[in-house]
Amino acid sequence: MNKQSSLFDIDDNQQVECLGKIFDSEDQRREYFRNELRKKLPELRKIEGFPKGNDEDIIALSDPPYYTACPNPWIDSFVDKWKLNHTNKTISSPFVGNLSEGKTDSAYMAHAYHTKVPAKAVEKYVEAYTSDNDIILDGFSGSGMTGVGISDYNRDTNSSVKGILNDLSPIATSISHNYSIPQDVKTFVEKANYILEEADEKFGWMFHHNGGIINYIVWSEVFACPVCQKELIYWDIAIDQEANSFKKTMHCPYCNAKINKKELKKLYKVGVDSITGEKIRTVIHKPILVNYTLNKKRAEELCNKADYQLLEKIKDYDMKWLGYKPFRLPSGDEIDRLYNSYGYKYVHQLYTKRNLIYLQFCLNKAKKEGMPLLISWITSSLLRTTKMYKFTLNRKMGTVSGTYYVPSLWVENSAPKLLKRKLKDMAKVSYPNKHNLVVTTGSVTNTGIQDNSIDYIFTDPPFGSNLMYSELNFIWESWLKVFTNNTKEAIVNKHQHKGLSEYNSLMTASFKEYFRVLKPDKWMTVVFSNSKASVWNAIQDAIQKAGFVVANVSALDKKQGSFKSVTTTTAVKQDLVIAAYKPRIKVSFKDTNDNQENVWEFVEQHLDKLPIFEGEKGYAEIIAERTPRVLFDRMVAFFVQKGLPVPLSSAEFQEGIRNRYAMRDGMAFLEEQVAQYDKKRVLASEFSQQSLFVSDESSAIEWIRQQLMKKPQTRQDLQPEFMKEIQHIAKYEALPELDELLSENFLQYKGENKVPDQIVSYFHKNYHDLRGLDNTNEAIKEKAMNRWYVPDPNKQVDLDKLRERGLLREFNKYVEEIDGTRKKLKNFRMEAIRAGFKKAWLDKEYQKIVDVVKHLPSKVVEEDDKLLMYYDNASIKVES
Repeated sequence: MNKQSSLFDIDDNQQVECLGKIFDSEDQRREYFRNELRKKLPELRKIEGFPKGNDEDIIALSDPPYYTACPNPWIDSFVDKWKLNHTNKTISSPFVGNLSEGKTDSAYMAHAYHTKVPAKAVEKYVEAYTSDNDIILDGFSGSGMTGVGISDYNRDTNSSVKGILNDLSPIATSISHNYSIPQDVKTFVEKANYILEEADEKFGWMFHHNGGIINYIVWSEVFACPVCQKELIYWDIAIDQEANSFKKTMHCPYCNAKINKKELKKLYKVGVDSITGEKIRTVIHKPILVNYTLNKKRAEELCNKADYQLLEKIKDYDMKWLGYKPFRLPSGDEIDRLYNSYGYKYVHQLYTKRNLIYLQFCLNKAKKEGMPLLISWITSSLLRTTKMYKFTLNRKMGTVSGTYYVPSLWVENSAPKLLKRKLKDMAKVSYPNKHNLVVTTGSVTNTGIQDNSIDYIFTDPPFGSNLMYSELNFIWESWLKVFTNNTKEAIVNKHQHKGLSEYNSLMTASFKEYFRVLKPDKWMTVVFSNSKASVWNAIQDAIQKAGFVVANVSALDKKQGSFKSVTTTTAVKQDLVIAAYKPRIKVSFKDTNDNQENVWEFVEQHLDKLPIFEGEKGYAEIIAERTPRVLFDRMVAFFVQKGLPVPLSSAEFQEGIRNRYAMRDGMAFLEEQVAQYDKKRVLASEFSQQSLFVSDESSAIEWIRQQLMKKPQTRQDLQPEFMKEIQHIAKYEALPELDELLSENFLQYKGENKVPDQIVSYFHKNYHDLRGLDNTNEAIKEKAMNRWYVPDPNKQVDLDKLRERGLLREFNKYVEEIDGTRKKLKNFRMEAIRAGFKKAWLDKEYQKIVDVVKHLPSKVVEEDDKLLMYYDNASIKVES
C-alpha cells in the first residue's frame, strides 16, 4: 500500500452522516439504505433501463444511497442538499486549451474497460467549465473516469464540485462507484489478503509446477493439415524457436505441404460439460508452455506429464459447493463468434476450470465481507483470466479490445497471481476523501434528475457500431448476476434490430434529457470517436434536435495534446470534442417570417459563447464559428430544429452581420470582445491554416479560400495543387471546374486602376522591391495581373447572391429530372441540393424535400448534416 492511499484510510467504527441521518458505521449506513432500496424496487422496476436481475442480487451489488445497481431514488435528495452551498457562475466560451492524455495513472490502469477518457483530461474540463459546488452529469459514464477527474480536481484545488454518474451497464456503474467514494484502503488490503490466503490454502495445489508456482500457461490451438489431414499443433508449426519469431511460411511436418493459416481446419472435441451436464463440441487447445516461479526466480519450460495429470485431477473436482451459476451466452453481433468459431455456449467455457474455481471462491468471500471495493478487485481480473488473453513472443500480452476473440495461442493467466497484482494496482489509486459523487444505473433517456439543476455535462456516448457494450459486458455481469437492459442501448446492432435511424432516435432522446436537466447558458462537452461521417452527423443532428447549439468542434492533436477547430465531416477520422450550450433564448415567437429580431438575439448569444482568440507562437487561427457562413449555418439549424421558417437569406444575413458587428480577419465579434482580439492579434505575424480534406464542393471552396488568403494567385498557380486535393471527391459529387469555382466565389484582378488591398498587402510583406509602392503603381499592377483573391465583405455578399441563384437553377433542374420517376440522381452538386432544401424550407415546401431525398443515395443524406437536418424536420412537418 502506498503512502498516498493511507491518507484516505477510514475508521469504520466512527459515526457517519448521510442525507441528514447519523449511523454508527458505514456498514450500518449501508444496511439501512439497502432495506430502504428493497422497499422501493417494485416502483423502480418500471423505469427505463432497469437492469436484468433479481432483487437480492441488485441489492447486494448496491451501496445505497451513493450507488444503486438500478435507477437511484436518492439523486434528487443529493441535488437538493448540494444546492444549498451553490453559487452560479457563467462560463462565456468553450475550453480550447491543451490536454494531457494521462493514460498511465493508477485509476486508469486499475480496472479495464472498453473505452476511457483519461481522468487527467476530464480534470481540465472540470476546471474550465465549473466553479465550486457545481453539479456535473455524465450519463454515459462507463468505468467512471469523469468521476475520477472530478475527484482529482477537488483534491488538487480543495474544491467541492459534485458529480452524478449514470450508465446502462451494472458492471460499469459498479466500477464507477468504487472509484467515486472514500475507501478504507488498509482494511481493503487486509481483507483481500485474507481471502487470498484462504483460497491458496484450499486451491494452491492447482497452480503448482515442479515445486514452483505457475504464473501462466500458454495453450495452443490444434488444427488439421488441409492436405494430409494430420493433426497439427499451431505452436509447433508457427514458431521458429531458435529465432523466437513467427514463421513467414509454415509447413506440415508429415507431408511437407506449404500452409497458409487461413487454410487450416479447426479441430473440435465432443464431450460433456462438467457444470451443465450438456453435450458440447468445442475447439481443441492443448497446454504447451508453462511460466513459473521457483525460489523467487522465473523459469519457462514445456508442459510435462505432471502438468497433464494435474489438469485431469482438476477436471474431476466437484465445484457444486461453490454455488457457481452457469450463464448461457446471448446472441449478438459480436458475441456470436464465441459459438460460431469455438463452440462456446456458456461463460464458464471461456475459463480453465482451476481459474473458474479460484475466482468463484474469492468472489463468494468478497460478497460476504460486504465491502464493494472487493467486488471491483475480483472483476478487474475476470477478462485477463479468460482464453481471450493473447500470447505474444515478446511477452507483452493482453486481450484484443472491443471484441470476443480466442487466439490460436492464448495464455491461461494464473488467477492467484493476477489477483495479487490487481490488489497492488487498486491499493495505489488515489480515492476521494469526501462523498461528492453519486452513481446510478439506468437509461440516460430517463435520469430522474430535476429540471435545470445541472451545471455542466461531460459525456462520451457510444458511437454507432463501434462497440457492443452490453455484449462485451456480459462476461463481467454474469459473475455479478445483474445484466444490462439493452432496450435503450444506443448502438447500431443487427441482433437488436437497431440501424442508424434507431441509433439517432435513442441519441436524440438522450440529448433531450441532457437538455432538460442542464441549466440555461451552461455547457455540454461531447467526446466523439468514430470514423463514419454518417454516425458523426447522427450525433450532430441529435444534439441540435435536443435544442443545444454547437459552439466549437475540435480535433485532438495527439502529438501535441491540443485541439484544432474543424468544420468538415471528414474530420471524423480524428478524435473530436464538441462544445455545445443550452441557449437562454425562449422560443415563443410565432411561426412567421418576421423573426429577424430573434435572429440577432441568437447571434448575440452565440458570439458571446465563442472563443475570442485561438493561436500560439506567433500564429493566429481562424475561428470558424465566427465566420459569417458558419454563423448562418448555426442560425439556420436553430430555427429549423424549432420547426420555424428561416427569416433571412444567406446574403441578407451576412450583410446584417457586417453592419451590426465588428469584423476582424473575416470574423465577427461583439464590441466588448474586439479589444481583446486586437491585443492578441497584433502579436501574431500570420495565420495558421486549418487542416482540410477536400471531399465535396464546399470543402473545395474552403481549400481555395485558404490558398488565396495565404497568397493571391493565378488560376495556373492553383491548378496543380487543386488537382491533387480533389482525388477523394465523392463519386456522386458533380464538382464544377476550378474556373467556375473561382468565378462564383472569388474575384480576379484584371488591370483596373487600383490593385485590391488584399493583393497589395501580400506583396508588401513578401517582395522587398515592392514595399512602399501604392496600389496604383505600374509594377504592382503588373505583378497583380490575373491573380484571384478573397473579396472584401461587401463584394462577397453580392457574389453569394449570384451564386445562390445559380445553385437554385441547378436544383430545379434536378427536381424536373426526377419528377414522376423512380430513378436515383447519380451525379449532382451537393451545394445545389443544400441550397434547394433551404429555399424549400423557407417556402414551406416540406414535401419537396422529402420527395427529393427519395431520389438521393441514402448515404448522401446520412453523411451530410445539413441535408439530414432539413429532411428530418420536413418529415415531421409532412407527417403532422
